[in-house]
Amino acid sequence: MKYKITVLKGDGIGPEVVDQAIAVLNAVGEKNGFGFDYHEELMGGCAIDACGEPLPQATLQMAKSSDAVLLGAVGGPKWEGLPGGKTPESGLLGIRAGLELYANLRPAVIYQALRDASPLKSEIIGDNIDILVFRELTGGIYFGERGRTGAGTAGEAAYDTERYSVGEVERIARLAFEAAGRRSGLVTSVDKANVLESSKLWREVVIKVSKEYPDIRLNHMYVDNAAMQLIRNPRQFDIIVTSNLFGDILSDEASMITGSIGMLPSASLGSGTLGLYEPIHGSAPDIAGQDKANPIATILSTAMMLRYSLGQAASAELIENAVKRVLEKGFRTGDIVSAGGQAVGTREMGRLIVEEVKNS
Repeated sequence: MKYKITVLKGDGIGPEVVDQAIAVLNAVGEKNGFGFDYHEELMGGCAIDACGEPLPQATLQMAKSSDAVLLGAVGGPKWEGLPGGKTPESGLLGIRAGLELYANLRPAVIYQALRDASPLKSEIIGDNIDILVFRELTGGIYFGERGRTGAGTAGEAAYDTERYSVGEVERIARLAFEAAGRRSGLVTSVDKANVLESSKLWREVVIKVSKEYPDIRLNHMYVDNAAMQLIRNPRQFDIIVTSNLFGDILSDEASMITGSIGMLPSASLGSGTLGLYEPIHGSAPDIAGQDKANPIATILSTAMMLRYSLGQAASAELIENAVKRVLEKGFRTGDIVSAGGQAVGTREMGRLIVEEVKNS
């Protein structure tokens, strides 16, 4: 069996971390009797340089015909100042919309070996932190009407419109409730319903959907309070479901309480099995090509790919356990070395995880 994977290495450290993730995928496939047919395409700044577009149609078509898409990272100072629709990040928004991937899943887990890397006190962390953020991905302010008025005058103004439909909220809410049934049975919906009309609709729809899941507990929290509570008492959360903008911010905050943004994967999913898998960190051009980047978030993203798109849950666990064992043995990239241990580079971290997969 071979799975067709579109590979978008992207910009900055993207190629480095993707190469290590592919090495781990190949090791898992060899061990468990399946393979991969990789198709490397361009997206982001590298696509702008090559063909003037952040998301070439050939890339989107290849992605649509694949079983899954693996992405490194896009963007960097080189492409700052380009028009809105021509930035590397617009390519990312475009592929999410083009593949109809409306749900972004971002797990935030503290590994016991990295407890000391977290900025939170041990008594706040407790036994563990394990949060799964469901971020709506193709609606809201990032996709709303925007523009400027009064150009060149003292009254020049800019606007961005937050808009959500009932259907957009229903589908992300159902995913969150269904996932809660496989976890602790708790969903926290985050909004700003005391101020924003779009959030009032969000809350109304989430309450309506919750009646389909009587065994799941539902809490509501304003986004400013949620940002505070993630620091004050993160253990109160299991699944967070929220809008595109709020999810973007809160999931980055959740990532840092685990010790490093370089540790956290993500999966972008739609109604089928096709998904886009990427680390939540950026392209980090300041360390690109220096063998300093942490590849673990990208490697863990391939575990999510195996679980959600390829139906290979046992292989996903194989990767997750390999990462855990490497960390338990004390190996650390620069971003997590504060937890103590032996510092290694990008390639060595990838090699160590490959060896753990092979020896398991």
